[in-house]
Amino acid sequence: MSDDFMLDTDDLERRMNGAIASLRTEFASLRTGRASASMLEPVMVDAYGAMTPINQVGTVNVPEPRMVTINVWDKGLVGKVEKAIRESGLGINPQLNGTIIMLPIPELNEERRRELSKVAGQYAENARVSIRNVRRDGMDQIKKAKADGMSEDDQKFWETEMQDMTNKFIAQVDSQLETKQSEIMQV
Repeated sequence: MSDDFMLDTDDLERRMNGAIASLRTEFASLRTGRASASMLEPVMVDAYGAMTPINQVGTVNVPEPRMVTINVWDKGLVGKVEKAIRESGLGINPQLNGTIIMLPIPELNEERRRELSKVAGQYAENARVSIRNVRRDGMDQIKKAKADGMSEDDQKFWETEMQDMTNKFIAQVDSQLETKQSEIMQV
């Protein structure tokens, strides 16, 4: 009856890839002592009555390795953009120059590097939990099919497939975490 059971591995893999993509985005927001436009992606500005990403209220540039500039298009939003950056927790002190906001990226001290490394570890753990949740959904589908009459051999096969997929994605998370932590700790 359930010989035609097929675990939707494409959907499960897509969801696990989503966890990896989310992890990459979170890692990009961690500053490592080098200027990067992506470090401002999580910062939202209260513009025109709505929370808006910084890149939609001005042009973000990286003119030199330790400097990010934001050329705010609407002069009335300069103060709000500056306030959003100060309150973002990035540890950057914005400097105003007309409609241009300059963000000098300070050198990271050892204590701040350790903190950022721990934050990266938390992001990685969140990604692992997401991947495990997808695995649990897949295992639930397998158990339901088993209850509907799937053979034990098929059940073992699909459970092994699910675990192999999970292990592959957890290894990707671990690899990216190791890379990011070495980047953060690099002086």
